[in-house]
Amino acid sequence: MTTATNRSIAEGALVLADGAVFEGELIGAELSGGISAGEVVFNTALTGYQEIITDPSYAGQIITFTYPHIGNYGVSEADNESARPFCRGVIIRDLARRHSNWRADGDLDGFLRRHGVAGIAGIDTRRLTRHIRDEGAMPGAFGTATVSELQAAALADGGTDGKDTVAEVTCREPYVVAGEAGAELSVVAYDFGIKSTILTHLSKIASVEVVPASTSAADVMARKPDGVFLSNGPGDPEPVGYAREAIGELLGQVPIFGICLGHQLLAGALGGETFKLPFGHHGGNHPVRFDGEQPAGLDTISGRVEITSQNHNYAVVDGSVPDTEVTHRNLNDGTIEGLRSLKVPAFSVQYHPEAGPGPHDSRYLFTMFEELMNEHQGATAASGLAGTASTGGGN
Repeated sequence: MTTATNRSIAEGALVLADGAVFEGELIGAELSGGISAGEVVFNTALTGYQEIITDPSYAGQIITFTYPHIGNYGVSEADNESARPFCRGVIIRDLARRHSNWRADGDLDGFLRRHGVAGIAGIDTRRLTRHIRDEGAMPGAFGTATVSELQAAALADGGTDGKDTVAEVTCREPYVVAGEAGAELSVVAYDFGIKSTILTHLSKIASVEVVPASTSAADVMARKPDGVFLSNGPGDPEPVGYAREAIGELLGQVPIFGICLGHQLLAGALGGETFKLPFGHHGGNHPVRFDGEQPAGLDTISGRVEITSQNHNYAVVDGSVPDTEVTHRNLNDGTIEGLRSLKVPAFSVQYHPEAGPGPHDSRYLFTMFEELMNEHQGATAASGLAGTASTGGGN
């Protein structure tokens, strides 16, 4: 069998840690040592495979696409969510032999090879997805090695639990994304694995300085931001204690908005706990109900259901976060999808309102962040005026 690039494809297998075996054909980059291992998860989105592959939140994981035909519209550099993929591989049913899209500047197989990502095609992804759904996400390995060697590699990988995968994906040095015309606010964004679509939305309301995940609260406040953004990111929030500590010091000093891992870390800084979901939420069709107060000037009312894009394996324990309001609920399993602090200007959501890929139902949250920063500015200015008046103006 050959792809549109006329490259012959070797037979291989995917073996999960529990011994389940799936036969297929290798695609993408050649495997070093004949094996690629990682935590196997499935994504239910119908489109957006390039954005999913380049989402840093998949660090340490092998992505199974439940949609059967992948690669049919090619790839475009404009659709990358990060400079390179961090996933351990991809699993698909059918790799398109030819792509058709006026925006495309290449094919998926070539994209994978160029970025050093291996994959396996021809897999019965329906059977695999049902297995993960029933048994839970688990480590797996694919390649040309024997079944016993692949299972041993899967068991040795151990998955993402207890590992600081944020350190693998965060930027090494700060950088600035200029705000669009009229965007007068200033935001410091923690990079736990930030997506480019998030930066696009933030730049509509502010100039954004992106900083490494290990940046201290003092360093952040020295930049005099109007707000702090906590990005998405991969893996287990528990090992990222340095970020929770910094967020805890920032609480009450500046408005904070968190997404995905940023939501979990904010909950932790507020005293909450997290737990691992059986197989995570990965896809672009999760129904979430908004239970919070109606935002001023926004067409969002309590009880409204939004269809959301999601990518996480952990969630916040219900009732574990003191002095907060649950603003959003997942209607599939009832898990917490949004929180708002009742004591400090801070809120977060578990899902991805920027939706790259996915629906745009929740983009109002960026406007809510803008309003929160403006309100905080006004309150700070009023407090300063009151203090000046009480001291007789200092003259």
